[in-house]
Amino acid sequence: MSSLTSDTELDAAAVDELRASFRGELVRPADAGYDQHRKVWNGSIDRRPGLIARCAGVADVRAAVRFARERELLVAVRGGGHSFPGLSVCDDGMLIDLGPMKGIRVDPDAGTARVQAGTLLGELDHETQEFGLAVPSGIVTHTGVAGLTLGGGLGWIQRKHGLTIDHLQSVDVVTADGEFVTASEDHNADLFWGVRGGGGNFGIVTDFEFRLVPIGPYVVAGPVFWPMKDAPEVLRFYRDWIADCPDELMTIVVQRRVPNLPVIPPELVGQHVVAITACYAGPVEDGERVVQPLKNFGTPVLDLCQPKPYLTHQQTFDASFPHGWHYYFRACDVAALDDEVIDVVAEHGSRIVSPITSIALWQMGGAIARAEESATAFNGRQAGFTFNINGNSMTADGFEAERQWARDYWTALEPHHTSVYVNFLMEEGEERVRQAYGADKYDRLKTLKRAYDPTNFFRLNQNITPA
Repeated sequence: MSSLTSDTELDAAAVDELRASFRGELVRPADAGYDQHRKVWNGSIDRRPGLIARCAGVADVRAAVRFARERELLVAVRGGGHSFPGLSVCDDGMLIDLGPMKGIRVDPDAGTARVQAGTLLGELDHETQEFGLAVPSGIVTHTGVAGLTLGGGLGWIQRKHGLTIDHLQSVDVVTADGEFVTASEDHNADLFWGVRGGGGNFGIVTDFEFRLVPIGPYVVAGPVFWPMKDAPEVLRFYRDWIADCPDELMTIVVQRRVPNLPVIPPELVGQHVVAITACYAGPVEDGERVVQPLKNFGTPVLDLCQPKPYLTHQQTFDASFPHGWHYYFRACDVAALDDEVIDVVAEHGSRIVSPITSIALWQMGGAIARAEESATAFNGRQAGFTFNINGNSMTADGFEAERQWARDYWTALEPHHTSVYVNFLMEEGEERVRQAYGADKYDRLKTLKRAYDPTNFFRLNQNITPA
């Protein structure tokens, strides 16, 4: 791949030619706004593309792809910019930025929504909740719809309604040669299978059509906190409590130091805690009954689990993951929360130093596990739990120590690893990508990659090389 430098007349002339037919904005390193538009969510990533193409629509996306392909440029594609390893920006090449493409059209009668690729989860929630509906999606509202969906889409109502991809009805895709195709169960079904979990390997998805589900406007949701020293007892209770819980109940276990937020009593800030955050995707009165044993267990230091608007709950973790901090993740799936896993969780949680380092242990099962395993590229539907281990710091100071903490935690869990959620990977190499999909699906994805992107034009992702 070539670089698009800023010091040749040829490059300047080429960009001017593109600009003449480009409805969006083209930003070069010397232009105002360049530093703003090249930044991504993870502040530890600092890359400088040669050209940023901020697309206003599909025509711009096609033009940008053709431009980059003709000049053999390295290409990064950004929706919301939340790629953990920063794969939504590159050095020297071309950044195709879908951020301006934020169109959302909700059809409440049909129960569907058409969503452009620059949309963020909170923006989609805002439109769908107007009608008491939602797309099952993630837990941080400034995450992009596109990247979350293409990797699978975990979220607060997944056990009742399944993954985000389980509600995807069709996609519009710009392929590596700049062609426009639509994929669904009935049209380009092979491509539709692949984009449901296979990430951005096969093209740039510009539009998504989702089937909506009813939710809210109020849900019973929120965290209950206990001192970290109580973690073994809390987790053993938790394991038993969720053993036969209804699909409407979704939980995430969190370990961290208590953040300094308006809802937190000052005397708790900085204390090591284990928290169980619940969300009940059903009637409020049923939710209050189901979560009562959680609220009654042991001696919580804080209980914020209560009826609240679904929109409010969706924002619960936003303040813990703002733009610009330094983030590092290790992840794995495990089959069960057995005593050995609980011991690892208790031990490593007590070693947290940074005020923003944490783990999230996602409860799986329910509708996720009942869906047909072979229907989509997503792998790991039979996982019991998914670990997301965050070694984070606000700046570069102390970041390496937090990264090492995350690695040590992950290594201690290694005897229990089953698979891994592809959206939680850093840049970890081909073997880890293979683990995310399993051998059979990985081989099928490689064949699909050869059909739609034989030169691996779209390579800045959790990359699947062509067969």
